[in-house]
Amino acid sequence: MNSSLFPHAPNYVSTGFPPPRPFQLTAHEALRQGFKNNHKNQCLMAPTGAGKTNIALRIAQEALAKGKRVVFVCDRATLIDQTSQVADSYGLSAHGIIQADHWRRDPSLRFQIASAQTLAKRDYWPDADVIVIDECHTQHKVWTDYIPQTKAACIGLSATPFSPGLGKLFTNLVNATTMHELTKSGVLVPMRVFSCKLTDMTGADTGAGEWTDKAAEQRGMEIIGDVVSEWLKFGQNRKTIVFGATIAHCQELARHFNDAGVLAACFTSETTATERATLLKEYTKPTSALRVLISVEALAKGFDVPDVGCIVDCRPLRKSLSTAIQMWGRGLRSSPSTGKQDCLLLDHSGNIHRFADDLTDIYFNGLDSLDTGEKLDRKVRKDDEHKVSECPKCGYMPFAKRCMSCGYENPSHASIEVLPGEMKELVLSKKKLANDRKHLWSQICSYARANSKTDKQRGRAWNLYLNIAGEKPVRMPSFESTPDVEVTREVRNKIKSLNIAYAKARTI
Repeated sequence: MNSSLFPHAPNYVSTGFPPPRPFQLTAHEALRQGFKNNHKNQCLMAPTGAGKTNIALRIAQEALAKGKRVVFVCDRATLIDQTSQVADSYGLSAHGIIQADHWRRDPSLRFQIASAQTLAKRDYWPDADVIVIDECHTQHKVWTDYIPQTKAACIGLSATPFSPGLGKLFTNLVNATTMHELTKSGVLVPMRVFSCKLTDMTGADTGAGEWTDKAAEQRGMEIIGDVVSEWLKFGQNRKTIVFGATIAHCQELARHFNDAGVLAACFTSETTATERATLLKEYTKPTSALRVLISVEALAKGFDVPDVGCIVDCRPLRKSLSTAIQMWGRGLRSSPSTGKQDCLLLDHSGNIHRFADDLTDIYFNGLDSLDTGEKLDRKVRKDDEHKVSECPKCGYMPFAKRCMSCGYENPSHASIEVLPGEMKELVLSKKKLANDRKHLWSQICSYARANSKTDKQRGRAWNLYLNIAGEKPVRMPSFESTPDVEVTREVRNKIKSLNIAYAKARTI
C-alpha cells in the first residue's frame, strides 16, 4: 500500500467494530488487568466461534489509538490476506503487510500484519509495543525465541493452548468463554454423535505414545467402504469435512466418495494455492455441488465455513485432545442463514470416547492453566479405560460426569455442603468456612500470596480451592484481581490439615 493513500496521520480512533459480546468485554478487561499485574506475555484461550481475532484487533486498536505500534502475527502466510480483510472491515485499514512484493507493504504504518514464515526469512522484527500471535499453540521458533526478550506486550491466541512449553512463554492464561456458554447463546450448535464402524487399532504401531501415521493409514484403509456407506446413511447429504490419517488415506477416501456419486475433493498440504482457491470458492457456496472436503491437518485450524453440518473423524488419536477439538470444531459454528441446528459427528476413530472425560471438562470449564493443557496432550488414553455410556436423562452419548447435551450432572462428591439461606454459607464438619464460595476463594488467594513463592501463588490457590470446595474455581474472579481478606481460623486449619496429609503422602 502506498503511504500517499494516507496524506494525514491514520485515524485509529474511529472504527467500525460490531457491539461486543459480554464475554469479549470481560476477556479484554482481564487482559488489561494482566498487564497491570506485570504479565508481559499472556495467552487468550477462545473456543471456535468466540471471535478471538475480534478481541485481538480491539486490543490492537486500543494500543494504536494511544500512538503505539502493533504487529499481528499469522500462523500461515495464507491467512495474511484473511486477517487483513477482517481488519479492514473493522475500520483498521491503515495497516501494512510484511510480505515480499505485497501491494499493501508499507513499513511507515504503525500497524503491521505478517506471517510467522515471512518473519522467519527476515533478519529483524519491526518495532512494536504490542505483538499479537494467532494460533500460538503452533509455536514457531521465530516468535518463541523473540517474545521472552522483547519489551513489547505479547498476546497469544488459541482455541487449544495445549502444546508443551506454552506456560514458560506466557505467564497468564485468560479464558474468554467456554464451548458450553457459546452453545447456550447460539454461537455454536450442539454436536450429535454417531458411533460408526471403528478403525481397529489393536496392536497398531506407536511412536512417542501416539499411533504412527502409517499404522493409522493402514488400518483406516480397511474400513473406507464403511465410511462412505455410513455417510450415505447418516450424513443427510450435509456439507461435510472428513479427516483422514495421511494424504494417501485422504486420496483413497475421496476416490470412494466420488465412485459413490458424491462429489468430494482433497484439501491437503499438497494442494496448490490455485487449487485451494478454486475449491474454497465452490465449497463456500450455499448450494455447492462439492459436498465433501477431505484433509489431514489443513482444514483443522482456522478454516471456517459456517454451514458445514457434518464431520467424519477417521483419524484415530490417543494423546492429542487439542487436534480432536480442532477437527470437531470445524462443524460447530452456527449458520442462521441456512437454518443449521446441529452438527453430526460420524466417529470412525473412537476419539469421542477416548477423550470424553477431558472434552467434557474443557467444554464446560475451559482450562485452569497452560500446564494443564500441556498435560492433556501428553496423556495416553487406552481404549479399555473408556466404557461407552449415555446420559441417564436424555440418552446423549458419550456421557462423562456431565451431559454436553442436556447438562445433567452426576451427584457431586464435594466435601462442602451448602446450607439454605441468602448467604449460602460454606460449612465443613459443622464449622463455617466462608460466607459463600467467592469469600472462600478470596481467603485462599490471600493465604497463597502470603505463604507461597510468587510464581507458585496462583497454582497453589487453584489447588487449595479444588481440594476444599470439591470443584475448580472456574467462575471466580482472576487470582490477580481478587483482593486480600482476613483468613479465618477454620480455613487456616483446613489448609493446615491438607498440608500435613500432603507431607505424609510424600514420605510413603
